[in-house]
Amino acid sequence: MSADRAQRARPAAGAIPLTPQDEAILRLEGHLLAGHTCKVIELAAPAPSLEELQARVAERIGPESPLAMRLGTSGGAPAWIPEPGFGAAGQMAAAAAGAELDPPALRAEVARLFGERLDREHPLWRIDVVRLAGGGAALVWRLHHTLADGTTAMRYARTLLWDQAEPEPGAGSHRAHAQDEERRRAHLARFFSREFARASSPLDGRIGVSRAVAFASVPVGALHDAARRLAGATLNDALLSAVGGGLRAWLESHHGRLGAIRIKVPVSLHHEGEDAANADSFFIVDVPLGESDPVRRLRLVREGTASRKADHDAETMDQLLGTLRGGSPRLASLCERVERSGRAFALNVSNVPGPPAPVSVLGAEVASMHSLAEIARHHAVRVAAVSMCGTLYLGFCADPHVVDDVDEIAAGTEREANALLAAAG
Repeated sequence: MSADRAQRARPAAGAIPLTPQDEAILRLEGHLLAGHTCKVIELAAPAPSLEELQARVAERIGPESPLAMRLGTSGGAPAWIPEPGFGAAGQMAAAAAGAELDPPALRAEVARLFGERLDREHPLWRIDVVRLAGGGAALVWRLHHTLADGTTAMRYARTLLWDQAEPEPGAGSHRAHAQDEERRRAHLARFFSREFARASSPLDGRIGVSRAVAFASVPVGALHDAARRLAGATLNDALLSAVGGGLRAWLESHHGRLGAIRIKVPVSLHHEGEDAANADSFFIVDVPLGESDPVRRLRLVREGTASRKADHDAETMDQLLGTLRGGSPRLASLCERVERSGRAFALNVSNVPGPPAPVSVLGAEVASMHSLAEIARHHAVRVAAVSMCGTLYLGFCADPHVVDDVDEIAAGTEREANALLAAAG
């Protein structure tokens, strides 16, 4: 257990109070917005039975795991508390759809499940097993965001599901940066002008309870190499540029108004060996939708992300919000308003590394794995990417009453990524 959680834990009662960041995430949930994320893990035929999957997960969840706890209170504050008589089988079930589903029917079933709420009287995760045409299966695994961010969710997948033990990814190094007062002030001026500007977009609509989902995929290695060759850019730069291109095509056909879109880019701050459920920050970058050429758009995106990385915007944001949370109740409230500000950006695009080598579950190959994240007020679309075994899998979640064809954005994103591959030769 991390030092922070050890200090907060109450061993006698077995309760683990939520961190301030986790509590802020919990408060985002409401009548219109669910608080969970989702992994759609497709298993090749022959897929294991529900009973086999329940036994696998049950034998791997320890009694002190956060996955064996439910939401409660400790000392009047939200906390994870042990659930008496916990059984993993109760968190897993056959999907109501029943019959073997084809890809369109699977997406519809995932959208239906994603719109359902997790039961707060039990641990805040659930796996619905969907049988697929041809003998495969899809594990629709919902985890409350308070319980896990993208990095933590992949750790849970490695712990509970995969047959093979997978090495933990190395933590990035954090170097100290000495700055004189003039440079520090210049940095903060750039930081505030970049991160707290207001954004407007056609994605800012009245959010309801309906959800639609779409999937896309592109090769990781080829896209990484193409981005570097074309613009000295990263894989994530290429992802942001491709998503911008997919959104550009949708806007042209639905709204006809192009410009720049402000995209929020989550940045993991997890360190090796820690068990924090949520440890991330973010920066915001402008992606020029008016630029039709995918290579020129990629170069502009790379310029934007490079400046934010050079100035360590994500770390600065984390330090700023941490300072506000540790101040007075009024400052803590200000911190929450900053995090919940719906119009500082127009679209959230996350990217989490998954297993680099093939993995299986009870002998069934994991054929694909898409990630989904909840939309938010003023943000009718959310994009989540996860890499696995040489492929980058993208999941698109949308309110269909604001964005009536999220499949079009997904297809456009895939098309833009392939255009970069073609341009790189």
